[in-house]
Amino acid sequence: MATTSEDKARIARQFIEAIPFSKALRMHLDEIGEGLAAISMPYDAALVGDPRTGVIHGGAVSALMDTCGGAAVMSHADAPAGTATIDLRIDYMRPATPGQRIVARAECYHVTRSVAFVRAQAFDEDETRPVAAATGAFTIEQARTPECAP
Repeated sequence: MATTSEDKARIARQFIEAIPFSKALRMHLDEIGEGLAAISMPYDAALVGDPRTGVIHGGAVSALMDTCGGAAVMSHADAPAGTATIDLRIDYMRPATPGQRIVARAECYHVTRSVAFVRAQAFDEDETRPVAAATGAFTIEQARTPECAP
């Protein structure tokens, strides 16, 4: 039975909302579908990496971008629902503005039999200047076929 894009989006949403780490960071799935995803994370003083500046720790931004990349893969028409990160390279462009929500947007742009490739960016309220950019590779779980009885 084929999985529709709406089914894939629903599955991805349920998966993201069930991840305890995503809940701890208060991530919110804003958009999902057709290999695209947007996830936001509110500013939280508990996530600050430098108390002098109030800037969110890069690890929280990394987790947001990783989760968003996985959601983009899960919603891609050519990818099964399950995925895991193989590799994620993040370039931090500037510190996020203290007090502002961060939004990650990811696109799954290519899928092979075993790997999906993703591009992502993270922004605060200034959407003209990314906080970070990422490229990643994610596993593709192949559907298992039932074993034949002897």
